[in-house]
Amino acid sequence: MRLSPLNQRRWRNFKANRRALWSLIILGTLYVVSLFAELIANENPLLVKYRGEYYTPFLNFYSERTFGGISGTVAQYAVDEVQCLIVTGGVEDCFYEDPDALIAEVRAEGTALGQPVDQPGWILWAPVPYSFTTIANTGGVAPSPPSAQNLLGTDDASRDVLARVIYGFRLSVTFALIVTALNAVLGVAAGAVQGYFGGRTDLIFQRGIELWGSVPSLYVIIILTAALGKSFWLLVFLMVLFGWTSLVGVVRAEFLRARNFEYIRAAKALGVPDWQIMFRHMLPNAMVATLTMMPFLVTGTIGGLAGLDYLGFGLPNSAPSLGALTRQAQNNLHQPHLAWVAFFTFAIMLSLLVFIFEGIRDAFDPRKTFR
Repeated sequence: MRLSPLNQRRWRNFKANRRALWSLIILGTLYVVSLFAELIANENPLLVKYRGEYYTPFLNFYSERTFGGISGTVAQYAVDEVQCLIVTGGVEDCFYEDPDALIAEVRAEGTALGQPVDQPGWILWAPVPYSFTTIANTGGVAPSPPSAQNLLGTDDASRDVLARVIYGFRLSVTFALIVTALNAVLGVAAGAVQGYFGGRTDLIFQRGIELWGSVPSLYVIIILTAALGKSFWLLVFLMVLFGWTSLVGVVRAEFLRARNFEYIRAAKALGVPDWQIMFRHMLPNAMVATLTMMPFLVTGTIGGLAGLDYLGFGLPNSAPSLGALTRQAQNNLHQPHLAWVAFFTFAIMLSLLVFIFEGIRDAFDPRKTFR
């Protein structure tokens, strides 16, 4: 699809802002990678070869009997005996002999206890062999400091911090994008209606927004989450319910200013429909002011989610929350790695978002041109 000359100029201006461009590349890469978090951090293997057949444990559940065991429950792939069954093709001596010795013997000579093994198997693990709920066996008291086994250490429940940061980053950015998009749609529509029609419509909307803005949103969110339970989509609904008014003021002001322009009067005289005038001719003029507010909406949403999680009224306790990690850092000052991880995660994520939206704002501003 070919861009219009105006959009081509905007894209050139954005690319000329090197800080914004590299921030977009870095954040976009991190987010796209985090979308495949199950392939990066998972307690279950990505692929298993057993007796010539392939299995995908990270997608499907397999019992221990599938690999020649005796239990009908879900296979625990981190257990040495299960790994021995897979590699040796289901040799029963895995439960009576040293599993590590049998695995080494099969890999070295293709035999187990002197008997040839038909089609030895193998296990392909994720780069981080933990999910955000996996309890890591550190052999010590949780939280534990960073080590070769857990690169960023573990939290107070002995869960791998790196895995929780990967999943938490994806959750935070996704939550912020959904809430910001819904806030933008509602806020721009309301502000456009107020500014374009003005008069009694504007007056009624303004009084309603003033009353709604006086509601203590934080207390209402805490009360509702405590009464209805913690849920991702409930929190999205509540954040949008109290956040859509943040864009109404700037959009309303731009439409009030533009409604008396000559080309708008000419369009009305020619009988152009109101919605077409509003969103085709007037909204582009309001985009700079709207995009100026976007960084505050995105970062404010991430901060609001982290604050609610820190207070214990945000996402469910099982969710990989960055705010919960901050609370753990406060409760475990003797393990400073939790505080450092939480700080740098928020600092890098929010800084990249601000740089990106600064570049978008300047690209839409016709008064700014970059070489």
